[in-house]
Amino acid sequence: MNFNKNKPIWLKVRLPIGGKYDNINNLLIKESLNTICKSSDCPNLGICWKNGVLSFLLLGNICTRSCKFCAIKTGKPKKINVLEPYKIAKTVKKMEIKHVVLTSVNRDDLKDMGIKIWIKTIREIKKISNSTIEALIPDFKGHKKKIALIIKEHPEIISHNLETVPRLTKKVRIQAKYDRSLSILKYIKKKSDIRTKTGIMLGLGETEVEVINTLKAIKKANIDILTIGQYLAPTSKHYPVQSFITPHKFKYYKNLALEMGFLYVESNPLVRSSYNAYKHII
Repeated sequence: MNFNKNKPIWLKVRLPIGGKYDNINNLLIKESLNTICKSSDCPNLGICWKNGVLSFLLLGNICTRSCKFCAIKTGKPKKINVLEPYKIAKTVKKMEIKHVVLTSVNRDDLKDMGIKIWIKTIREIKKISNSTIEALIPDFKGHKKKIALIIKEHPEIISHNLETVPRLTKKVRIQAKYDRSLSILKYIKKKSDIRTKTGIMLGLGETEVEVINTLKAIKKANIDILTIGQYLAPTSKHYPVQSFITPHKFKYYKNLALEMGFLYVESNPLVRSSYNAYKHII
């Protein structure tokens, strides 16, 4: 079934195939590791894996939240794999990954919301490899002490996605809050010199004025890096696509954001949070 009816040609992508993809996939299966690449059905998976770039998904692949835009399964998560940080670090070293993105499902079921695994993973990667790190964190319900622990480990980039404009946040990010997410990004920049990053999706029903106002709010929070991509519905049960934004419009928003002073802006229909992530540390 087509959940993104009349998808335009610029959103057509090739299925991932080939030796590089197979090698990475087999290694991940062997180590029982998850990636956001596969769990979120990223359209860039084939390109990224071909180049040896991937984003690890910590704390399992079942989320305690039920965001209407996300392909990750919602339900009761399995028991935490305490060996996950070591396995990820070993895989990063084996693959000779120069820049790794770490993200996770929301684990609101845990007392520490998974922060111990986050910290251990960053430390283990730094211990055995020279890879730079982007930590794409959940909101940890806005608990600043937990976010401070991530800051203390000093990954090269800390990112947290706003996903959409304020008006649509409650519709697509049911358990999240726009203001809370923005305050997290402000806090990171206030407490550190670490590069900050966020992303939004288009095609959810936002207006141009809302997009521009959101870009202004993001820049006011001193965020360095911005990603803008087209929303695609994972299934018929997810929030429906309201419109397909043209590449020309994405370019318009990119130029506008660059004029505002963002350090890096990735803006085209196929952009996702980790798109060209390795370029953002340069």
